[in-house]
Amino acid sequence: MLNYYYRSDLLSFEKNSNDDIIGKITNSNQFSSTMEQNKSWADQIVILKKALKGHRGEIFFEFSVPRMGKRIDALVIIKGVVFVIEFKVGEHKFFRSDMDQVWDYALDLKNFHEPSHQVLIAPILVSSEAQPVPIEITTKAHDDQLLYPILTNKNNLGLAIQLTLDFYIPLVEIDPENYAKGRYAPTPTIIEAALALYKSHQVDEITRMDADATNLTHTTSALHAAIKKAGNEHKKIICFVTGVPGAGKTLVGLKVATTHQEQEKKSASVYLSGNGPLVAILQEALARDKVKTEALKGQKIIKSHAKSEIKAFIQNIHHYRDAYLIDKRAPYDHVAIFDEAQRAWNKEQTVNFMKRKKGQPDFQFSEPEFLISCLDRHEDWAVVICLVGGGQEINTGEAGISEWLQAIKHLFPHWLVYISPNLTDSEYAATEAIEKLSKEVKVHFDSALHLAVSMRSFRAEKLSFFVKQLLDREHEKASATYKAIEANYPIKLTRDLQKAKTWLKEKARGNERYGMVVSSQAYRLKPYAIDVKSPVDPIYWFLDGKEDVRSSYFLEDVVTEFHVQGLELDWVCVAWDGDLRSNSKGWSTYSFRGNKWQNINKAERQQYLINAYRVLLTRARQGMVIFVPTGDTEDHTRLPAFYDETYRYLLSTGIQVL
Repeated sequence: MLNYYYRSDLLSFEKNSNDDIIGKITNSNQFSSTMEQNKSWADQIVILKKALKGHRGEIFFEFSVPRMGKRIDALVIIKGVVFVIEFKVGEHKFFRSDMDQVWDYALDLKNFHEPSHQVLIAPILVSSEAQPVPIEITTKAHDDQLLYPILTNKNNLGLAIQLTLDFYIPLVEIDPENYAKGRYAPTPTIIEAALALYKSHQVDEITRMDADATNLTHTTSALHAAIKKAGNEHKKIICFVTGVPGAGKTLVGLKVATTHQEQEKKSASVYLSGNGPLVAILQEALARDKVKTEALKGQKIIKSHAKSEIKAFIQNIHHYRDAYLIDKRAPYDHVAIFDEAQRAWNKEQTVNFMKRKKGQPDFQFSEPEFLISCLDRHEDWAVVICLVGGGQEINTGEAGISEWLQAIKHLFPHWLVYISPNLTDSEYAATEAIEKLSKEVKVHFDSALHLAVSMRSFRAEKLSFFVKQLLDREHEKASATYKAIEANYPIKLTRDLQKAKTWLKEKARGNERYGMVVSSQAYRLKPYAIDVKSPVDPIYWFLDGKEDVRSSYFLEDVVTEFHVQGLELDWVCVAWDGDLRSNSKGWSTYSFRGNKWQNINKAERQQYLINAYRVLLTRARQGMVIFVPTGDTEDHTRLPAFYDETYRYLLSTGIQVL
């Protein structure tokens, strides 16, 4: 249910005094309002009373948009139309950022607020002192009854509302009571979720809670129970959480980390990930937001100070490891959450790294063995939570989850083990390790530790299944799954990169983020100005706006599976190079060396490459376009034969050509 500061039918709103309305708004505001804010509300009320005179309907002030942590200035319902109105009182110009702001509010309602799905939503930007501009009532090619932002000043708001009502004659009127109480079921990006959790929101406030997604709360509850048990009974417990791509494993980890921050009660926790870009982006996003939030309170805080506070509970796993390599004491934290635990290094990789980079010639542990040993230093209790993705190992030396299980069996049999039953699935490659561990240690299987529904794409929960079937060469299954998702989740195929870029820009509305992703082995896309070796800063790419040439919006810099794993965009172009080629028997895998492609012979590296494309193809929340080059007969590194069969295979699954 969405909340608001003020609600009234339009007839009463017109009759009530302005002071009475402002009083009701300020009484509902949990934060103290400023004189400037009260003046803004007073100006808005005057403008709205004039614009809405003679209409019948309902008005809401400060209508909540929980996923965004924002409030809509005014939401007005007249007949079958919802007007989302953003005021810029005193402003003389219409800025693109303000247009995107009101569009984002309207998009959030359209996508995540159930009563808004089937009604016309008209976002209106009111720059009160701007010169009049032509009022245009238009839509984009989405066919979802969401208008393009309407621009107006204070004098022409009434005209904009009337023109919209003339443009669209609804078949049914909206019941304001049902609208206000309607179910809000958002699926935030991981950055949005981190920001909300850091501000002490609950998981169920910022994510959809329908029947298919309820085990998100079941999983967090199961982990909280394990932590409580360990603390009360002085136990050491390790939990393994599984989930399909985009199911919310990172969200669960961040929820546990933000909840258990009480060092005085010895229950402090830390979220750890070997995914450097993810950690850097989360730290930066939270720090920027902290600076902005404090500024609104009149407090000045520099970003480096804000970031140091955030680093207390979100850290790079390698920095954490190195710190306790030197410090032999028990960690500050009793609870450690290891995201993408399957990517921890095996013994060979870890020992080699320690000798070469850390001057530790006698180091003889795998990364899981050492990390568990750090928590095992606590004399009373400790909890390790491993968040596990299947088929997502993408780098040399990444051991898979079996390395953790072997570590428990050989070195930590006194730890209690709680495992998701799905860890026995083939994609986790852990069945044998679980069987061996079960002979030595009591293993508890808990179905609450599996997240079964993808939350990344609110338009297509089955996207991860389609991608798995596509890459597993299950052609008929992939075709059937594609038919099930194509109405809500567009996937397009093209051999023209410019067409792909244009499609992304046409599809994105408001601040919906789009960008290009490629395999780290895609060395021969240079003729298209795609250079995987060109340095890119993922912080700017993921967080900065449309005015920054380093951002994803410019479609100049690309990111690879190493940058994008664990993160998501709204719309994605996947550029497919000759490193992964379709053939009659399956996939051929290649790496580019010197001036030619060479076969990848090691099965492990072949799987890494396929997994890379699995990551790339599951990054888009709303839709994607796949670009497969035509090749060039005069370039031996880009022959058409390297690409044609892949294009035909993708086309055969039913994906439509752009």
